[in-house]
Amino acid sequence: MTDVPRSAAEPTPAPAASPDLPDLDPFLADQTHTLLDTARRAVRPEGGFWWLTDDRTPDRSEPLHTWITCRMTHVSALAYRNGDPEAAALVDHGVAALSTLLRDDRYGGWFGAVDQQGTPTNQRKAGYDHAFVLLAASGAARAGRPGADRLLDDALAVVRDRFWDAEAGAVRESWNRDWTITEDYRGANSSMHMVEAFLAAAAATGDASWTDRALRIGTHLVHGEGARHDWRLPEHFTADWAPLPDYNRERPADPFRPYGSTIGHWLEWARLLLELEAVLVQPPRWLLADARALFAAAVRRGWAVDGADGFVYTIDWDDRPVVRSRMHWVLAEAIGAAVTLHRRTGDAVYADWYRVFWAYARRHLIDDAGWRHELDPQNRPAGTVWHGRPDVYHAYQAVLLSRSADALGGPGPLSPGEVPA
Repeated sequence: MTDVPRSAAEPTPAPAASPDLPDLDPFLADQTHTLLDTARRAVRPEGGFWWLTDDRTPDRSEPLHTWITCRMTHVSALAYRNGDPEAAALVDHGVAALSTLLRDDRYGGWFGAVDQQGTPTNQRKAGYDHAFVLLAASGAARAGRPGADRLLDDALAVVRDRFWDAEAGAVRESWNRDWTITEDYRGANSSMHMVEAFLAAAAATGDASWTDRALRIGTHLVHGEGARHDWRLPEHFTADWAPLPDYNRERPADPFRPYGSTIGHWLEWARLLLELEAVLVQPPRWLLADARALFAAAVRRGWAVDGADGFVYTIDWDDRPVVRSRMHWVLAEAIGAAVTLHRRTGDAVYADWYRVFWAYARRHLIDDAGWRHELDPQNRPAGTVWHGRPDVYHAYQAVLLSRSADALGGPGPLSPGEVPA
């Protein structure tokens, strides 16, 4: 990885064409129902939410994953707060599992997964999982669901006391079960999701210290490391936050810690920076500038780089594709970033890309059962990195953001631009 001086970011290039989307509004309304139906199909009667197969039936070879239960709970809370009263039962189902089955009653915190008998499949306590517990608890509390306030208080305490490193202004990656040994690794993925969770926690509690923490993480990882590396965001670090550019080179398709830089995270960060800007009393000007830079870098380096539309999963430090699979979540985050940037700036180039992304999703990713999770480099269904359809979180948020600036529960960025039709 070459450490390059900070320079002015290149502007976002216009797409080759900007397709018309005359029937997008009814399509988006239908998608909210299809995706929430997927969440209902994932309900596990014993508690929590199943990992689903490609035909949306439970994959009983998978344990009960905390991150899936959290994401389904979060989506259900969004649905309830956006006018679907039937989603309340889904929220309550998730809160119950996070308060019992997945929680470590002995030492506190949450396991990453438990098997069908309720035995933890891994003793480690991961920041990634705890970020989603905090996100789900915040959403459930804002929805006013029973037991959610108690769950939120628990999650806030664990995240603050175990994962937040106040001296570093950053997040610890994981611990052993009894909180005596922390992992000798730091990851940008869990840190990014903590930013999302901290914004949700601030909205649920009114405690601005959580937005301050989110800003410290973004300042370090994006405005610092990202800008220093010409917006190729490093993903992996030592315990004292030195980049590890060769981490997992031998396992490049890891679903959570892949080698190289992950294009989808550039897009996800772009949206999160603008959501952070919208809630700060005196936001630094770099939040918008860096969001623009990340989006521009993503479409320049990650879109259709090998002859077919779609974003590659990862690139190396010379911008060469590593894993060429097209992930649904990357496209969903591209939609969210494009519409948020357009609302914030009114710049037509973001509306053009927004139309390109939705046209691609409808042509390649979305079928009657929802969103396929992975496509190969020729945009055919694949399962190299992800099997089945375990997650509606990215897609559901992309749909809600497309329908309303404040659908995720914040005030929404400043909105000179309308939703691109």
